[in-house]
Amino acid sequence: MNLPPLRALACFESVARLNSFSRAAEALHVSQSAVSHQIRQLEEYLGEILFLRQGRTLSLTPEGQIYYEQIADALKQIEHATDSLQGRTHKQLRFAIISSFAVRWVIPRLPALQQQYPSLDLSLEMTTGNPVLSERMADCFVTLSAEQRGFTCDLIYREQLFAICSQRFWRRLCQQLKRTEDLNVPLSAEHLQAFPLLSAYGFFQRAGEDWRRFLGAADATLTPEARVQHFSHTLLALEAARHHQGIALTNDYMYNAPHDPDLVRLPCHTCSTGDSFYFAFKTSRRDEPSIQLLRQWVLSEARISGLLTAT
Repeated sequence: MNLPPLRALACFESVARLNSFSRAAEALHVSQSAVSHQIRQLEEYLGEILFLRQGRTLSLTPEGQIYYEQIADALKQIEHATDSLQGRTHKQLRFAIISSFAVRWVIPRLPALQQQYPSLDLSLEMTTGNPVLSERMADCFVTLSAEQRGFTCDLIYREQLFAICSQRFWRRLCQQLKRTEDLNVPLSAEHLQAFPLLSAYGFFQRAGEDWRRFLGAADATLTPEARVQHFSHTLLALEAARHHQGIALTNDYMYNAPHDPDLVRLPCHTCSTGDSFYFAFKTSRRDEPSIQLLRQWVLSEARISGLLTAT
């Protein structure tokens, strides 16, 4: 059996996953020089350079990347088998989540998760964009990518946009339009443009595109006269709406009526963004108890909160 030095292999996995010699040394409870020695030993054994070091920048070589992807699963399986044999189930699980989903949906539910599964040690990794499905980043993910080889993806939510504003702004809107405050009386898309529109770049990566598409879904057009306030992130637009600055677009995981009594969902149409959110994990790790616990919890909460039925 042609096996490399296992200690060197463990060091390589840690450096590749953490993208840092110093962080790997800290995780392995050894010195940085010891990690460097093990990597050199492995490179000599393999006859390949595994890392490129340019100043403070560290990256895997193409050969190193291929090797990491091939050995990471094997090391995880060895670790899982060892933990099971020794009766150890406590293990930190890294969960990478898109920032808005993390702040507005996951974090408010964490106390319930911790109470239900006290042995689950969860580490949240918040990402500004769609996370790369790689064990170098995390063990589980919330992603917009439904198909990636080697990963299982469970649908959580198909995104829909709708309009909201503060209670105070709603009263002002009704007074200006001379209409009732009854939320059962529909509000036309054209009427919205008489008021400041709070636009979030994050939905479509283009200024004002969220409102163009939302109005277009009702066969209306964003007029040049419309007052559009631009924000880089959906969380900023939501906070501006909360402070009576205009009408924002949001979705089902960003807005929770019982916990947002100061906000009003306007009685008008919805618009699909075309994005779907998935819970993802490496298929080869499907039997790991911690991953299955988190998977079942996320899917259950998605059903309870209505995300899986919000289409």
